[in-house]
Amino acid sequence: MRTFVKICGLRTAEAVDAAIEAGADALGFVFAESVRRVSPEQAAAFAARVPPGILRVAVMRHPDPADWDAVAAVLRPDWLQTDAADIAGLAIPPGIGLLPVYRDAPGLDSRAAGREDQLLFESADSGTGLAPDWDRARHLARQTRLVLAGGLHPGNVGAAIRQVRPWGVDVSSGVEAARGIKDPEKIRAFVAAVRRAGQDDAEHG
Repeated sequence: MRTFVKICGLRTAEAVDAAIEAGADALGFVFAESVRRVSPEQAAAFAARVPPGILRVAVMRHPDPADWDAVAAVLRPDWLQTDAADIAGLAIPPGIGLLPVYRDAPGLDSRAAGREDQLLFESADSGTGLAPDWDRARHLARQTRLVLAGGLHPGNVGAAIRQVRPWGVDVSSGVEAARGIKDPEKIRAFVAAVRRAGQDDAEHG
């Protein structure tokens, strides 16, 4: 199975181009409070560089409905990524897919997560580089299309794929030269490591 790859927190044209050239399947633009935050207008300019077939993902957390409406109108993303509990209060235009976020924290509703068509599973705090419990992630990955996030980098993503068996992986801080500054070489190395893990599975599966 080919593992879906999302590169998140892109803030420059150089980083966007590096992710595209590396073979990423989706690019994430952050609108939540973060050093990686961009405006809807900046994200739309970056998204104009993205060829068909690569998803443009709006990444939010507890958004005000008006803020989401502005992002939806200006960026016109392919997907919205936000906490699962946020979605009911937002008007989602037709054609925009959802990637609800579930966090590895006390109170995680594994049953609700397992009923999602797809989800992103990460640690309690986004963008910190902390990893969720991979055993819990593996359990959820058996029930639904799971994108694993948190603590991933070129050196461990292969092991994560082998252990968790996620549908996809998401990286942000793990491909940065400094906080909020993407490193094109690390982006390329991350995607290459994901593809190698897929080849290993095919050869030994």
